[in-house]
Amino acid sequence: MSPRVALLTVKSPTGEVGGAERFYDGLTAALNSAGIKTDCIDVTAEISGFDDILRSYLSFYDLDLSIYDGVISTKAPSFAARHRNHAVYLLHTIRTYYDMFDETFSHPSADLIAQRELVHRLDTAALSRSAIRDVFVVGGEVKQRLQIYNGIASKVLYHPTNQPTRQAGQPDLRKGNYVLMPGRLHRWKRVDLVLEASRHFRNDIELIVSGAGEDEERLKSLAADMANVTFLGHVSDATLADLYAGALAVAFSPIREDYGLITIEAFLNGKPVVTCSDSGEPARIVRDRLNGFVCPPDPATIAERLDWLFENATKAKQMGAEGKQFAEQIGWDSVCSTLVHSLNLDDGPA
Repeated sequence: MSPRVALLTVKSPTGEVGGAERFYDGLTAALNSAGIKTDCIDVTAEISGFDDILRSYLSFYDLDLSIYDGVISTKAPSFAARHRNHAVYLLHTIRTYYDMFDETFSHPSADLIAQRELVHRLDTAALSRSAIRDVFVVGGEVKQRLQIYNGIASKVLYHPTNQPTRQAGQPDLRKGNYVLMPGRLHRWKRVDLVLEASRHFRNDIELIVSGAGEDEERLKSLAADMANVTFLGHVSDATLADLYAGALAVAFSPIREDYGLITIEAFLNGKPVVTCSDSGEPARIVRDRLNGFVCPPDPATIAERLDWLFENATKAKQMGAEGKQFAEQIGWDSVCSTLVHSLNLDDGPA
């Protein structure tokens, strides 16, 4: 009989779909294809208020998972769940109480500081339990946070994207004279950095921004006088594949990003990535001047790198090819085998 595993996921109360949801779908499908019967258990977690956060921890803590041979938890606070055979594959903890605390609360009250300390204690206790076989993380940025804030050791395990790429032989919709910036329009993604960079272009380069989010109206207002900037809003996977295929390069400038599937998606499409030195995992994945550029979070410098790619098309394609070679080495097979081995399910149910 095949082992049965529960994949614990955190569902947004607003129904928002992004990189985490792609990760959940991809991992569930990959585990099932590998012969591990996997149930994706979604728990809606509201984290806008501290009482809501505590209720989210309890929602996972109270789950009865006894019918399963193993449990894989993902984003916080899913790892609060209890099971005798538990592996953590962490996307991230609640960042507003970790690396983004000072940016979120410029003058935190004593109550907020106490809340942060409680979240840290809860996470440390949950992740330190003996039933947890391994703590895997999606990137070195998350690994570093866990070590600094919680004293928890972890192992980096990169995962692929399930964003489709264009089929070979299809004509590009455009001529490679645009930079693509896809993803959620949120202040932590720092889309405004690249918007400002577009003011410094010395070449006729268009900036195409795809995606939606909380900062959409503010960003559109910033770009109101920029004739070379186009906002597309949310686009389908097929349209996004077309946009990747036709782009000169991809700009991705978040602050301390956990992983950033955009980097992997760009590489799979053979596109160089321009990111920032403080962008977290993208700055680890992008190798400066080999498969893209890692530059200071400065609009003029970002513009200079993108102009260089425009002016050196052959080299830009070579850099994209280097990125593609890296991204193609990341597959679900190795992710699944690592998790199954961690849970000691290689030879069937535990």
